[in-house]
Amino acid sequence: MNWIALIVAGIFEIGWPLGLKMAQHPGGSKLGWVVLAIVSMSISGGLLFYAQKTIPIGTAYAVWTGLGAVGTLLVGIVFFNDSANVFRLLSATLIVAGIIGLKIF
Repeated sequence: MNWIALIVAGIFEIGWPLGLKMAQHPGGSKLGWVVLAIVSMSISGGLLFYAQKTIPIGTAYAVWTGLGAVGTLLVGIVFFNDSANVFRLLSATLIVAGIIGLKIF
């Protein structure tokens, strides 16, 4: 259950940079997007807190930040036309490999 909480925490970790990015767009509700960012941060942090009860802190933090980083990178590529060059994708792959390595070993 703690691993599921940690993965969900990593997914919510994507929500706060997305909310802050969307708050910068003209038009729309800046406040709504900032609220999304704050709620995402709170849920993400709370789930990380829960997950660390049985998962080692270094592993939990690396998985949490790695999922957030790679997820945010993919959101940027898909929705904001960020660069998807081979070196960025290779770097993201190395982050995922590191997360898997921490889980396995």
